[in-house]
Amino acid sequence: MLGSVSLGTLGLMVGSLLTVVGAVAYATGNATLNLAGFFYGVPLLLGGLALKAAELKPVPYREPPTAEAIAGRAQATPIQTQIRKDVSRYRYGQEAHLDSTLASLGLSPSDAERPVLVAIAETLTDGAYTLVLEFDSPAVPLEVWQSKQAKMQTFFGPNIRVTITDQGKDRVAVALIRE
Repeated sequence: MLGSVSLGTLGLMVGSLLTVVGAVAYATGNATLNLAGFFYGVPLLLGGLALKAAELKPVPYREPPTAEAIAGRAQATPIQTQIRKDVSRYRYGQEAHLDSTLASLGLSPSDAERPVLVAIAETLTDGAYTLVLEFDSPAVPLEVWQSKQAKMQTFFGPNIRVTITDQGKDRVAVALIRE
């Protein structure tokens, strides 16, 4: 639940409200409310600004998961569950979703050339839970992704089969299929 709420936005709203209350209290001569408004409002406002600057938004679903796909989550591996939860919530202090994973797999030659996770999907493939990660990858061609397929299967753990498909327009879909 907390991951679906932007802490930066929350800090900005609460901090702004308390700061305004403190300013109004100062103008009306209410010393106690003035002190509380400024002592709590300004730090919350600054904290909200800092979090907003370091915020990484959740990756959207390409299409909402079906009831069957949601029921299929019961058979998901811990890695599939962790990836789905990590990319579908607000993150702070990261450059991009799955940045360290892409670097470990050799798919991120530099920050400028790093593929960007643009969408996820949950489906069933022959009755098996499948998490699909869709990347915008203009600098890393499909052939490089395909050459890393065996490494991906071992990287994402046992009981995972990886398929890589071309989505067109420099997009690559990586399907993590539960075996």
